Amino acid sequence: MKPRASSQSDALQVVAQVPLRDVSGTGTCPTTIRPSLRAFTLVEVLVSLAIFALAAVALSAAYLNVLNGYQNRDRERAIGEAWALVRITALNEGDREELEAGGNLELPGNQRVTWSARVEPALLADLFSIELSARASAPNEWERTTRIMVLRPQWSDPADRDRLRDDSRRRLERSRQE
Repeated sequence: MKPRASSQSDALQVVAQVPLRDVSGTGTCPTTIRPSLRAFTLVEVLVSLAIFALAAVALSAAYLNVLNGYQNRDRERAIGEAWALVRITALNEGDREELEAGGNLELPGNQRVTWSARVEPALLADLFSIELSARASAPNEWERTTRIMVLRPQWSDPADRDRLRDDSRRRLERSRQE
């Protein structure tokens, strides 16, 4: 009759009491089985925690860089849209004096853009160079400046226009002769 195990510890005792057959050929046979209690050492646990912590820090830094990149992209897009609006506003201004006076634009997010323009005649008749500058207030402060060439016959003085056309005609004739 075999003894019955009522719990897990009783089962281990029953198995430990069963005699084993000699398979090694040495003539000696252990009479009991010792349960194997293998565990990680403290050093192994600490090394695995250190590796996990380094991986977590690296992944966190990468994630923050991605989020920062998205934020910078959105900020640059908003600045580009505001700058395009400033350029459209300035180029739609037909009066030279009002263009040179500049202006203010209200943007979404309680942002205010102040722009100014400096107009200078070019070497060709009716062609003008506009230096357009804009500065935005907080929360997204930025500043940009660009030079734009525009053809505006209504801004030309008739005497200057005739003189510039004559100068251009003479330069063209000289270049043909050379």
